[in-house]
Amino acid sequence: MTFGFAPPATASLTTATGGASRHGRLLEPSEWTAAGVPLLRNPREVVSGLHSRHSPEPSTAVIAVLGPEERLVASASFVQRSASADGWEYRNALLSRLRRVIPHDLRRRTPVRTAVLMYCRDGDERWTEEDGAWMWGLRDACTLHGLRCGAYITLTRGGWQVLGEGRGGRHPSSESRPERLGSMTEIAPLPLSTAGGAVEPLRRAAAR
Repeated sequence: MTFGFAPPATASLTTATGGASRHGRLLEPSEWTAAGVPLLRNPREVVSGLHSRHSPEPSTAVIAVLGPEERLVASASFVQRSASADGWEYRNALLSRLRRVIPHDLRRRTPVRTAVLMYCRDGDERWTEEDGAWMWGLRDACTLHGLRCGAYITLTRGGWQVLGEGRGGRHPSSESRPERLGSMTEIAPLPLSTAGGAVEPLRRAAAR
């Protein structure tokens, strides 16, 4: 599958600010590829599992944390509508959901869990500045939560695509009906401390 580019709607990107444009903080595909984001071993299974759990519609972001062997630890979905693509705003939205569903790993020297982001949007599979802003937001949110930054996946009418890898498929798509959960397994819920010191089971949130 060809990794294409959609024409920018505004001024060209500048390199002096680390890949920022007038829209805000974002990453270009070349910067994302150079970052060495780990490849998903079975992207179709990950995408299908998240689609079945969250039934995303356009403008819905699904953030998921994967443990060893790509086992799902936690996930959350939310609708994010913004007048302009701003990685700072997206970073804050992602970090807020991560904090709700899973404790941080900032005390670890090396991240052991990986966060991946699937964004359901209109348009085709080509990279857009909005995608670049989500990439920036995902990378920064992972750093602030002690996670390894994983794949960024788009879900459109034409299907799904892991940007920067050239891997994708026609099903599921933004118009697909959710299927029954398959073999994408999950590890046991982790305890999440509350403000009062009590411990409650980790909830897999679907914030709407």
